[in-house]
Amino acid sequence: MKQSNKYSLKIVTKNDFEFLFELLKERKQYENISHKNLPTYKNHVKFVNSKPYSKWYIIFQNEDRVGSVYLTQINEIGMHIKNNTDIDEIFKEIISEVIKKNPRKRYLINLNPKNHKLVKNLKRNDFKLIQHTYELTSFKKFK
Repeated sequence: MKQSNKYSLKIVTKNDFEFLFELLKERKQYENISHKNLPTYKNHVKFVNSKPYSKWYIIFQNEDRVGSVYLTQINEIGMHIKNNTDIDEIFKEIISEVIKKNPRKRYLINLNPKNHKLVKNLKRNDFKLIQHTYELTSFKKFK
């Protein structure tokens, strides 16, 4: 029997720390833009407890946790879903719910350009590319 596609958002609580860490461990390297290495569980808990986002939700499909989505203080939306959940199926409904719960003039989504599936999804849903950001970690040429 196919499961219903009814999704809902619930604010992150301490009961979600382990689930969020499992999501982080699933994340593919090309999906990461904020870190290169997996933090320890202790550092993860410290990060979540710091309340780094203006809103952070767990995504539920019926009663099952399938991902998380957050909104930063500068209106950036970040989402990660379990590997067995289809981004095309969930993306528009979840982004719409975040927008409905948190009205703003504009929203941003940062992602690794190698995340081709999400790039296509953003374009299909009227997001526009506004910048590419480059990182410098070796300062040899500037010394």
